[in-house]
Amino acid sequence: MAEGRDTKVKLVAENRKARHDYFLEENFECGIVLTGTEIKSIRAGKVQFKDAYISIYQGEAWIKGMHISPYKQGNIFNVDETRDRKLLMHKFEIQKLFMSIKTDGYTLIPTKMYLKHGRAKLEIALAKGKNLYDKREDSKVRDAQREMAKALKFHG
Repeated sequence: MAEGRDTKVKLVAENRKARHDYFLEENFECGIVLTGTEIKSIRAGKVQFKDAYISIYQGEAWIKGMHISPYKQGNIFNVDETRDRKLLMHKFEIQKLFMSIKTDGYTLIPTKMYLKHGRAKLEIALAKGKNLYDKREDSKVRDAQREMAKALKFHG
């Protein structure tokens, strides 16, 4: 273990709506190419990926629509908040994801961003969209589980 580095993982942002809107099949961890002011903003928790998605172009994975607020003291070094950012993944992982997107109708969405060993990491998920009736069914199941837990707590 390298000395002097953070060994814990600090969650910076989470896409809570992803579980509501998609069936999440498989998760991947990847790095992200950032500028100095962007990483400072991320450490301050100024990141949001509500409408973000991942696309694969010429064998490289890119995240589009992720918003990183400008760093206050960044001055002229700040870049566009919603610029496309390259994701760092192994080539075979990118090819596997590309085939899933093209053949099976999946999409790639960001689910979490965290700092691990001082570096920003992004967790992305291979996901399939939910229909309205799927969302209603999930809501019914969740409500039923909540009622059962409440009843057990009251009687137990």
